[in-house]
Amino acid sequence: MLGFAVAGLCAYAADLGLFLWLRGPAGLDPLTAKGLSFLAGCTVAYTGNALGTYRRGRAGGSRLRQYGIFFAVNVAGAAVQLLCIAVSHYGLGLTSRRADTISGAGVGMALATVLRFWGTRTLVFRTEGRQTSWTG
Repeated sequence: MLGFAVAGLCAYAADLGLFLWLRGPAGLDPLTAKGLSFLAGCTVAYTGNALGTYRRGRAGGSRLRQYGIFFAVNVAGAAVQLLCIAVSHYGLGLTSRRADTISGAGVGMALATVLRFWGTRTLVFRTEGRQTSWTG
């Protein structure tokens, strides 16, 4: 779990740093900047997990296919964060910046991290002997 966390922190730093640079000096719009920084963060996280955390757990298949599944798991995690913000902001009427931060970066990030850990372990870097279940 520690390796997963380290890869995630490196990915977060790459995502945030690139986003800030693309929004600032590069002058890109926020959605393009976030899309590119999200892709970079996913690539850093995949590389860290493939070469570090799960280096012994490769079950076969191409790295490109693994990355595609990894990317899909991360998109699902991002959707969980967005859903938490939407429920809080639009459903519950909690519209302050603080409420958006708590729902997206707090509750949403916690739920998304659980989903990403499970998805990475069971769908991306599973081994032949490991079942694809919560207990696997």
